[in-house]
Amino acid sequence: MSQFPDTKALADGVLAGQRRALARAITLIESTRPDHREAAEALMHELLPHTGRSVRVGITGVPGAGKSTFIESFGLHVLEAGKRPAVLAVDPSSPRSGGSILGDKTRMEDLSKDARAFIRPSPSGCTLGGVARRTREAMLVCEAAGFDVIVVETVGVGQSETAVADMVDMFLLVLVPGGGDELQGIKKGIVELADAIIVNKADGDLAAAAGRAARDYKNALHLLAPASPHWSVPVLTCSALARTGIDEVWKTVAAYRDTMEREGALGERRAAQAHAWMWNEVSETLLQTLRDDPRVEGCLPDMEQAVAAGRLAPGAAARQLVRIFRGQG
Repeated sequence: MSQFPDTKALADGVLAGQRRALARAITLIESTRPDHREAAEALMHELLPHTGRSVRVGITGVPGAGKSTFIESFGLHVLEAGKRPAVLAVDPSSPRSGGSILGDKTRMEDLSKDARAFIRPSPSGCTLGGVARRTREAMLVCEAAGFDVIVVETVGVGQSETAVADMVDMFLLVLVPGGGDELQGIKKGIVELADAIIVNKADGDLAAAAGRAARDYKNALHLLAPASPHWSVPVLTCSALARTGIDEVWKTVAAYRDTMEREGALGERRAAQAHAWMWNEVSETLLQTLRDDPRVEGCLPDMEQAVAAGRLAPGAAARQLVRIFRGQG
């Protein structure tokens, strides 16, 4: 996207449901070029009044839980229910090259072939929390394009994976049956944030183990504070591969949405998310502005070298950089 885009025409294309316009709009908002950021903000201003009507579902899980297969089965069921799903799948970026595989689309072959669905893989970049920095904007663009169910798939359970819960209505944790302690290796904070726990791969030889795992998770949930006082977290079993139990997951999502909307909690949650989003953007923008400042840029290599060599404490270096940025150094 080398030229400054016509944001009004692009917005009209998104609102008309044009897939090419939708893809270009997300590419624009993911761009880090300063002129593109201005255009992206103008685009979001045009689209914002047309957002907010979808169900936003975040999905995370342990490696090997079959998240992509689960999302495909879930998306196909959503289509059968007369809804249009959009999947924003975030792939981990390499800390060395910055590249990512972006293979989710190939793992959702059936769903990607359906013109009523939309799948967009994005690299996570340097953003913590298992989501790309611009996933929130991409979600709103998909809503403006008329998609009813927005699914955000994260890179997997990690140290700061809970960021996805700050941008969706419902947070699903996908797990698998296994031997020994079923809760071993699962972050307590992620379980506490979950609005539903899904035990996948409940088929064949693992069917009985899935039932036992579900009972273990139900017992464990009694020891944890629920994410919302209006909702008791259910534990469901399904087989994404055999596409069984997916209807119960969809019914649970619908029931959650109805309950939270009736209690007024959905609006409160989205308002709190927007507030947190604003301050996150303030932090990101200030950090980028500091890095781009010529005075900081000029002294940064020497200061980083001094910190790495142990001649300067990181805290002292940080305060010195801020002073230089403020013109006090």
